[in-house]
Amino acid sequence: MSRKELFGLVGYPLGHSFSESFFNNKFNSEGIDAQYLNFEIPNINEFRNIINTNTNLRGLNVTIPYKEQVIPYLDDIDITASEIGAVNVVKFIRNGNNLILKGFNSDVIGFCNSLKPLLKPHHTHALVLGTGGAAKAITHGLKSLGIEPIYVSRTKKDGVLTYNELTPGIIEKYQVIVNTTPAGMYPLVDTCPDIPYHLLTPQHLCYDVVYNPEVTLFMKKSQEQGAVVKNGLEMLILQALAAWEIWNS
Repeated sequence: MSRKELFGLVGYPLGHSFSESFFNNKFNSEGIDAQYLNFEIPNINEFRNIINTNTNLRGLNVTIPYKEQVIPYLDDIDITASEIGAVNVVKFIRNGNNLILKGFNSDVIGFCNSLKPLLKPHHTHALVLGTGGAAKAITHGLKSLGIEPIYVSRTKKDGVLTYNELTPGIIEKYQVIVNTTPAGMYPLVDTCPDIPYHLLTPQHLCYDVVYNPEVTLFMKKSQEQGAVVKNGLEMLILQALAAWEIWNS
């Protein structure tokens, strides 16, 4: 293993991810002596092994399904990530032989800056499809933009709608819909969240945090009803650049 500075992505699976190519292209084009690797682990218990066997690590991104599970492995967590309850950036702070792992959340930065240009005055309420780590960051971001969100899940929970409860009245009121689930993500491109697409209108804004494929089935079916759609590629780039700032601050 080269002793150049190392960064990477922890998650499972990682076949869909563009982060490795994004950062390595950035390093090459800017003459940065660093490398970015995918650390695909089937269990978060292997996280510590990554740290111990790669002593030149400077920072990690964290993706599905470990944005919440990684928190107990960290020494510190910043205020925003703590409020969200999910981490997608880990900064390595080395002081001699001491190593401090500090968690941050750049998803909320990437999402807000990607969504803002599309918002209209009638976009006051949002459905957040999913309840995982990405959903928590999205919900935090929506609130910061003055939009009232509610989670949608396949499982009934307090304060959470199920897909079966998405009535015409709900769809009419909640005109921002954000998919934070992996439904439709490569290679399972023929899947999508089970919402009543026929009730969507040109007033709806449907955002998919999935970016591979470029047009998900969720986006396609929403667009067929006239809804404005956007995928998560810009969010990925913006959160990646924010992560780079965190690692180097």
